[in-house]
Amino acid sequence: MQKKIETVKTLLDALPFIKKFNGEKIVIKYGGSAQNSPELKEKFAQDILLLYLVGIQPIIVHGGGKRITELLDQLNIDTQFIDGQRVTSKDVMRVVEMVLSGEINKEIVSLLNNYGAKAIGISGKDAHFMIAKPKDFDKFGLTGTVESINPEVINNLLYEKFVPVVAPIAAAEQLSHPGFNINADIAASELARSIGANKIIFLTDTPGVLDKEKELLSTLKEERIDELKADGTIHGGMVPKVDACLMALEGGVEKAHIVDGRIEHSILLELFTSEGVGTQIIK
Repeated sequence: MQKKIETVKTLLDALPFIKKFNGEKIVIKYGGSAQNSPELKEKFAQDILLLYLVGIQPIIVHGGGKRITELLDQLNIDTQFIDGQRVTSKDVMRVVEMVLSGEINKEIVSLLNNYGAKAIGISGKDAHFMIAKPKDFDKFGLTGTVESINPEVINNLLYEKFVPVVAPIAAAEQLSHPGFNINADIAASELARSIGANKIIFLTDTPGVLDKEKELLSTLKEERIDELKADGTIHGGMVPKVDACLMALEGGVEKAHIVDGRIEHSILLELFTSEGVGTQIIK
């Protein structure tokens, strides 16, 4: 009986947060171990279903760099990175679209639908809702930066009670263009800004932003982030993550979260508990 009472207490503790976020849009960047582990995939699907059922509107943007690299190696297509960004030739772009839109996107959609969420997969090419331009064509090829997003496409899907699952591939304004490969963190941030999301959550393979003693920094503001970047505390792959968070906040998103996707139900723990499990970045 005591165990049952504790379960009810847990639900009641989450109630204020469920009430607060009811009807809100939350963009979730899905990647890392959470996207590759069969067990964590199931926990992720359960989290999204719960958000969906309590009236929150999740929008998922996914990556897929590991699988892209694996297939490129199998096809003997050269792949290079500059400053952490993949150089995207036309041959690479074909594989990027094949993996992101054709494989990973449909896998996530199928998983969510099997659990009972009404999911639908799209890329920025669908209805040309995401338009991009070259980041630096001579240097990066078809790696792009987002120029515009039409929020009506996502908002219409949300109105029809779908969970949009977005592959980070953008259309170009030119006819017969193969499209652009967009960094998934940036795509998620730009999407969150354009649709007026309340929150953006980045699932990563780290506990969050750590200080020099490897202790979790549970809350950060922009000024403190600048200091931590300047002294090298925030470095490497965490730099583009926090930059994407700041970009979202500048566009009107209330809070950004960097959360350890290796922890089961980390999304629910971050949203529905006072302590959270990651780093929240606020204005």
